[in-house]
Amino acid sequence: MECTPGEGNMSPTRNSCARGTMGDMRPTAQCQPLKGPEGHDGAVPAARRHTPVLLERCLELLAPALSPQAGGAPGAVLIDCTLGMGGHAEAALERFPDLRVVGIDRDPQAIALAGERLARFGQRFSAVRTTYDHVDEVARSASSRQDGTVDAVLMDLGVSSLQLDEVGRGFSYARSAPLDMRMDQSGGTTAQELLDTAEERELARILRTYGEERFASRIASEIVRRRRAGQPVRTTDELVELVRAAVPAAARRAGGNPAKRTFQALRIAVNSELEVLKRAIPRALNSLRVGGRLVVESYQSLEDRVVKQALAAGASPRAPEGLPVVPLEAQPYLELLTRGAERAQATELAANPRSAPVRLRAAARTRPAAQAPAPHSTQRADGARHPSKNTRGRTRR
Repeated sequence: MECTPGEGNMSPTRNSCARGTMGDMRPTAQCQPLKGPEGHDGAVPAARRHTPVLLERCLELLAPALSPQAGGAPGAVLIDCTLGMGGHAEAALERFPDLRVVGIDRDPQAIALAGERLARFGQRFSAVRTTYDHVDEVARSASSRQDGTVDAVLMDLGVSSLQLDEVGRGFSYARSAPLDMRMDQSGGTTAQELLDTAEERELARILRTYGEERFASRIASEIVRRRRAGQPVRTTDELVELVRAAVPAAARRAGGNPAKRTFQALRIAVNSELEVLKRAIPRALNSLRVGGRLVVESYQSLEDRVVKQALAAGASPRAPEGLPVVPLEAQPYLELLTRGAERAQATELAANPRSAPVRLRAAARTRPAAQAPAPHSTQRADGARHPSKNTRGRTRR
């Protein structure tokens, strides 16, 4: 499939793939051939490879901002921050006939696959290849409002089905593959390079912080021991066996594959996932019009914690307790739309086992971002706070 440049407002033309950062948008020369779920040549339709998680509930939460019949604006714009194979985007475009969707993904293969799936919607769909912490720039480009806001933002976090199912990507511990784990394979550090170069203390920190791995020091020590012995870990199955040998026998017998936390930690580190998310959430909230909605699906506790605390901060007054009147500037700017985090029900779990860990949260903006902007995160990925001169409106991050 040939890819052509977008025209105006950073909106690639039908069946196009955009690449680069927001400051460097250029068309790809040609999209790479897609492969089947086992890594063989031959495209498999995206709809057969991907079942969107909590799809109906996401659409229900988005509807008041997107459907004119439900009070939404005509010609609404939805930013799908995690386009993947386009399942949520396709359903939204089908449900809301006047909707425009702009999809964001850093993975060029995902953009190519979603572009094929969504080609029938013509100019109602476009894609931008970048990380989703550029959501504010994408929103400004797509918006027809003077303030550059849009009607809704959707985030379906974590690794995609496409990335899990492509053996050569190295995300899955179920099959042997090179230790890549990059969501964008055109650049950046691979998991292999990280394992080959990081000091033992740094490896332990990564496993402990991003994987919440109790045996991080043991695993890091064994990785470095193998490296020094001239027998470094080279494939996913070798890493699984190393972890299995490093953790106590009791830990191997409970909680599924003992390597799952190690794989999660390396993937998050390689792709800077938490750092990107912490930048993205306030930017997404500040890209919403009044009445606009943010819907987020998280799949592990570290992601969910970032989302939960950002939404809770926006839904709480930013004033000392006991004041008889809360000043306007300290009043909440979000309304929470879910009671805590919603989980997949039995019917969803039976139809889509990958929905088991999902945590769904949503909020609506109640005050203009110009008056009540969501504060940028001042917390590092390890949970500690950066010093900040402006503590007003701080959240419990």
